[in-house]
Amino acid sequence: MKKNIYLKLIVIVSLTIGCSSNSSSLSNSMSQTQTDTTDQTPIDNPQHFKILSLGDSYTIGQSVCDTCRFPEQLKDSLSTVFNNDTFSLKIVAQTGWTTTNLKNAIANTILIEDYELVTLLIGVNNQFQSRPFSLYETEFPELVNTAITQAKGDKNRVIVVSIPDYAYTPFGGGNTYISQGIDTYNAFAESYCASNNITFVNITDITRQGLEDPELVASDGLHPSTKAYSKFVERILPFAIEQLN
Repeated sequence: MKKNIYLKLIVIVSLTIGCSSNSSSLSNSMSQTQTDTTDQTPIDNPQHFKILSLGDSYTIGQSVCDTCRFPEQLKDSLSTVFNNDTFSLKIVAQTGWTTTNLKNAIANTILIEDYELVTLLIGVNNQFQSRPFSLYETEFPELVNTAITQAKGDKNRVIVVSIPDYAYTPFGGGNTYISQGIDTYNAFAESYCASNNITFVNITDITRQGLEDPELVASDGLHPSTKAYSKFVERILPFAIEQLN
């Protein structure tokens, strides 16, 4: 009788261990299946892009709102294109700055040298203040090199923007002497960029519609309006997208 009981107990224990083992195997198998499924699920990896804009009144956006200047509009447009990513913007610019002023300001500003995109628009005040053109010939390349340094040392992350022509504003009154000076500065900048494979975006022709289309001029009668800056961004945006990709 006792032998039968022992035999039954052995059978029950064996069955229990077997069930336990099978359950564990099934659990492990399900767990492995879940892991494999998880591994195959695409994982979003949003990026954070940092933009640096260097310049003068045309960059800081004299006489337009803070979100109306072209660097802000560019940042917003890029945010729309790269809708899973985030963007931040640093501006080093001030109304009236020449190339010398911008150089000095950069030297006294803490910058991270880790920007995904850098824009440079400078020179109008060299012309307006009748500084020697040789100064621009020396300092513009230096500023371009600074922009490259700030763009992680990659010149393909730098965009140079041409100087607007303020002759085509109520302030400029269509003065051809102003336009000739602006052409001289832009020709040098474009030639330098072409020789060094740096992106140069011409927006000067947009500003030369300012007398025909007063909406392209800000309320001060001198600087570009929000509408004009939007047109700048239309030109700049495709190059910025290509560089960030």
